[in-house]
Amino acid sequence: MKAVGYFQSHPIDHPEALLDLDLPAPTPGPLDLLVQVRAISVNPVDKVIRLARASADGKTPVVLGWDAVGIVQAMGAQVSGFAVGDRVWYAGDITRPGSNAELQCVDHRIAAHAPKSLDDGQAAALPLTSITAWELLFDRLRVSRTAPGALLVTGAAGGVGSILVQLARRLTQLTVVGTASRDSTRAWVRELGAHHVIDHGQPLAAQILALQAEQGLPPVLHVTSLTHTAQHYPQLVELLAPQGRLALIDNLDAADVDVTLLKSKSLSLHWELMFTRSLFNTPDIAQQGALLAEVARMVDAGQLLSTATEVLGRINAATLREAHRQIESGRTRGKLVLAGF
Repeated sequence: MKAVGYFQSHPIDHPEALLDLDLPAPTPGPLDLLVQVRAISVNPVDKVIRLARASADGKTPVVLGWDAVGIVQAMGAQVSGFAVGDRVWYAGDITRPGSNAELQCVDHRIAAHAPKSLDDGQAAALPLTSITAWELLFDRLRVSRTAPGALLVTGAAGGVGSILVQLARRLTQLTVVGTASRDSTRAWVRELGAHHVIDHGQPLAAQILALQAEQGLPPVLHVTSLTHTAQHYPQLVELLAPQGRLALIDNLDAADVDVTLLKSKSLSLHWELMFTRSLFNTPDIAQQGALLAEVARMVDAGQLLSTATEVLGRINAATLREAHRQIESGRTRGKLVLAGF
């Protein structure tokens, strides 16, 4: 089968950073779907893993990719709820070969039927970010679907932010404040449903205070910090209401976050990693499949928009290198998609 992978970690402009490969087809385990991959999207985690993980033996390539839409070709003996020929979507498992390949095995409990109203590329933009955003809101921050208050989403124009803003608007009563620093990204965040958009290039706490004084913004009870948390952390602590909750997804060193700043307000700090359930095979691992099924239902009901903003081309090393370059620029809006081999 065709695949894109690598053997050693290199900067993205190195000729061996990503390679076109011909690999043996995988064999599904008892709980697996064998999926013919039709479209993928690229996430910051692809860059992180590429720079951190090399081939274990120098012979077996690392295949990245944690977003896919495809067609079920075969199933393990313990699979239920799916049939050969079903069109599915999923974000996969960081410990297994990824979706940058024509065929991929995925645990059926973290997959779901793909939305019928989106084409493959539009759908491939959503699985990883939808899981991350949903878990941030409802598993980590324990947001109430009916209680008032304000939610701040930093980096709201990125992949996770683009779907998190939509989920918060559709499923909660919170006033949603997104951050973006360019005219195009501010317009995008407003289009997705944010009540207010502020500039994360300027002091955040002062902008929140101005919204509260001038437009009656409720207390900020929840913050999802999706990028540059180390830079914004003191401001986030300042603007959060007492007994508020802060959740983050980016990688930090211990020196980046002084947890003692949280004490006087009794603030809580939460980490989100959407791979946790598959990493530890948690008893509730099937929640991810159920979550994706609900997101597909909402998409088909017209309640959620795809966050795909550009289809870069077919799935090959050259196109994936361009996707990684754009991700590394830190200036992408929504999601970058590749479709077909």
